[in-house]
Parts: sequence; C-alpha cells; structure tokens
Amino acid sequence: METRPLGKTGMHVSVVCLGTMTYGEQNTEDDAHEQLDYAVANGVNFIDTAEIYAVPPRAETYGLTEQHIGSWLQKRGGRDRIILATKAAGPSDMTWARDGKRTRHTRAQIHAALDASLRRLQTDYVDLYQLHWPDRNANYFGAREYRHDPEEQMTPLRESVEALAEAMQAGKIRAFGLSNETPWGVCECLRLSDGGLPRPASVQNPYNLLNRSYEIGMAEMSAREECGLLAYSPLGFGVLSGKYLGGKKPAGARLTLWGDRFSRYGQPEAARATEAYVALAKKRGLDPAQMALAFTIERPFLTSSIIGATTMGQLRDNIAAAEIKLDAETMEEIDAIHNRHPNPAV
Repeated sequence: METRPLGKTGMHVSVVCLGTMTYGEQNTEDDAHEQLDYAVANGVNFIDTAEIYAVPPRAETYGLTEQHIGSWLQKRGGRDRIILATKAAGPSDMTWARDGKRTRHTRAQIHAALDASLRRLQTDYVDLYQLHWPDRNANYFGAREYRHDPEEQMTPLRESVEALAEAMQAGKIRAFGLSNETPWGVCECLRLSDGGLPRPASVQNPYNLLNRSYEIGMAEMSAREECGLLAYSPLGFGVLSGKYLGGKKPAGARLTLWGDRFSRYGQPEAARATEAYVALAKKRGLDPAQMALAFTIERPFLTSSIIGATTMGQLRDNIAAAEIKLDAETMEEIDAIHNRHPNPAV
C-alpha cells in the first residue's frame, strides 16, 4: 500500500488509516483484534483512536477502544511496525473523563489524559497525539458559522502546545496533530513553531464527497505547510455507500442507531447528492463506497483517509479502495455533481 509523509516528522503512514471508534460499542474486543490483524496484514500501518472512544461517547464505554487496541498490542507485539495515533478531548461536559471536571486542553489535563491513554494502550509512547477539537469557540462538528465571543474562556494554544512539547521531550509522543481545526488554529500553531515549539504534523478534519469544505481554506494550508489532512468520515458516516437511500435503516448501522446525533448526513440535499454519486459509481462499474474513498485518497493535500468498519466485509472493501484509481472523466463527473450539490453535509 502507498505511504505518505506524516508532515515533517520523518514518519510515513499508509494512505488508508484504520479508524477504531466502533470498538467497545458496535464491535467487541475479538472483533477489534480481527480487524487490526487484517489491516496490518494488508499494508495498513496507521491506527487512529481517541480517549473518548467508543462513539457515541459515554461513561460506560470511555476508554474501551484504547483498551482493546492495548490488549491487541500485548498479544501481537510489533509495536514499532505501526504508527499509533490518539487524541485528547477538547472542552466538554464529559466530566466522567476528568474526575468531575470539564475536559479542556490545559497543561495539567493534557498530561493526565496522555498518561491515561498510554496505560490503556499498554505502550510507552504514541506516535501522533492530537488535540481532538479546539479549546475555543470555532465552527466544527457541523457548525457552518463562526460566532465570536470576546469574553470566552479558552486555554491559550501556547499552553497546550507547550504541554505537548514537554510530552515529546519525555519521550511519550513523537509528534502532535490538530483535529476539527480551522485555518486560524493551524496558523497560530505554525507561528508558535517559529518560536521554537514543535510543529503540527497533521490536521484530522471531516472530508468526503458530501463535505468538501476543507478545500475552501484548509487544503492550501495543508499543501504549502506540509501539514496534511487525515480525512475522517470519508464515507459520510456510511451514507455514501448508498445503504440509507430510499429511507432504508439497516439494522445495526450507525445512523440507524444514532441518526439524531449525526443529522447533517441525513439532510434531504445530502440524500439527493448521494443518489447522484451512487448512480455515477454504478455507471462506471465501481462500488459506491470504494469510489468515495478513492476520491479522498487522490487528493494532493491528503496524508491518509481514515476508514471505519463494523464488519470484516466492509473492512476488506474499504482497504481495497486504496488500489482504485479514478480516471479523469469520472473525476470531472464528480466535480459536476459537487457543483450541483455543494457541501450538503458540512
């Protein structure tokens, strides 16, 4: 499988990254180990998780995903064969993750969260430690607009990045990344790096055929600053497979279970766009999900596309998408659909 540089870190990651947020909720520990075995055996060297997984986050499943990965690492060994990424939660009322406190990106909380993740993952270090979402008002998780609040309480990015630098010096992380971030946040981190602090290696944001908003301001940043995109939701929570079209609600599927939490992918305009993309895939003799994944992988600003699967069949098909190359005519037709239905699921 093709690999690409992870920023300027010297690490190279597979263009398909195994996302794991279903472990502990939709997938058992045995399922998780089977997926991890298959992915690694088929060229995936990049695994992404987060302290708050499984999703949707709740006290009962907090940290289970990391635990399942940790037990796999202990059974299989070969820690140095994979690039392991996890994340620290941004501001939230998930007080069960912080002994009764709101989660933040303060120095103390970053160190505490990282140490807890290392224990669950049963490793001495993570290769990429990410700030899961900004510790300030910003438009992420489906928010289209930015509302400035001059009185907001935020942890300065300098404090957060200094804490990450301390963790790097201690050998607990090799690099840090951003997630659900904006151009301002990336620019501020780059400015801090000019003053001697570590540089962000990547940005993990949503990117798919139903949400190409990353191209508006962030794609140029990724390309010029070598701070590439780790695309999450490349299938729009599975919508781009076409399995929800016509009002279908497949048993056990994410939007069947928690559609009210991820409503932006269920909007009527998103359904119309999906119908057009699925029809195009079928006309080209392609699997709709594989076409959607291949599209993200071919983006010049992308480092890796993060896939998630609840079944082994889905996982096999998703990994195989890395070998598909879309021709110029297919790309032109994708852009034509995008122009008719621009970003219906931001």
